[in-house]
Amino acid sequence: MNPPQLPLHIQLMQMMTGYWVSQCIYVAAKLGVADRLIEAPQTYQAIADSTNTNASALYRVLRALASIGIFTETESGTFAMTPLAEYLRSDNPQSLQSTAIMLGDPEHYQAWGDLLHSVKTGEPAFDHRFGKGVFEYFGSNPDAALVFEKSMNNFSAMELRAIAPAYDFSEFKTLVDVGGGYGELLAEILQKCPHSKGILFDEKYVIDHAYSTLEKHGIADRCECLSGSFFDAVPTGGDAYLLKHIVHDWDDERAIKILQTCQKAMSEQSKILVIEQVVPAANLPAAAKMLDINMLVMCPGGKERTEAEFQSIFEQAGLKLLRIVPTAEDIHIVEGCKA
Repeated sequence: MNPPQLPLHIQLMQMMTGYWVSQCIYVAAKLGVADRLIEAPQTYQAIADSTNTNASALYRVLRALASIGIFTETESGTFAMTPLAEYLRSDNPQSLQSTAIMLGDPEHYQAWGDLLHSVKTGEPAFDHRFGKGVFEYFGSNPDAALVFEKSMNNFSAMELRAIAPAYDFSEFKTLVDVGGGYGELLAEILQKCPHSKGILFDEKYVIDHAYSTLEKHGIADRCECLSGSFFDAVPTGGDAYLLKHIVHDWDDERAIKILQTCQKAMSEQSKILVIEQVVPAANLPAAAKMLDINMLVMCPGGKERTEAEFQSIFEQAGLKLLRIVPTAEDIHIVEGCKA
């Protein structure tokens, strides 16, 4: 039997108080609670002592999280792990700890608090709250940038399991990952394609932290790291140009500019692979529709796009959209070539 549905006003109330839950998860992630419970359950007092927090307040947060399945109170005042809590461990290959921290840190949380500003003006709430664009901010705030990059790696870990089986990358001798972060996507592909090599391209403050990731995956000897701005130029010589969660950061004018710099670097045989969510039509539920609001809040003109919108920006950049390849996750591979 299906469980009875909650009354509509209760359902709406749960939606309205969603940020209560997300902030409790943020606190647990920031304090590393899951890491402290790996070996054995602990009392809230022991966790409070090791995290330098108020024991009573911490207990109330852990009790609230246990009520929704994140941790469990095994006996009075003692907490243990649950399947959901496993994803808050820092050593979990599918960890969401950094993502929980990123979404709860001031950069995201306070910007979302100004969503109404974005709706009234069409401008990023982030710029309004912090006085500069998000990427300029990260360039001068390395701690926040590090949390962001770790979160992107979290997302990559989930998406890579869906991307790699959905597309055959083995035909490409050289892959250029444009805005590729620490190189998790490129590393995953090169591990599966031992005869290919890669070029990781991103801002210098990102590239400086990428080498350990490439070495960890054993592909540092097949991957060149270059820094620069994808608005100016990207490395030439690629058989495939990867842009994962890059184009959605920008309005159409700047998205087209990024695609144009790739188009200029491409040969007639090169492919461009824009890896992003695609907004479905009508009222169909989709993570892309909520992520689209995050782009409204955080980025200058950023947005998730429909198939028709991808078609349009490709054409204006001198590219031809060949196909859109779905994956098992909420991520698609938008494949194109020179027009």
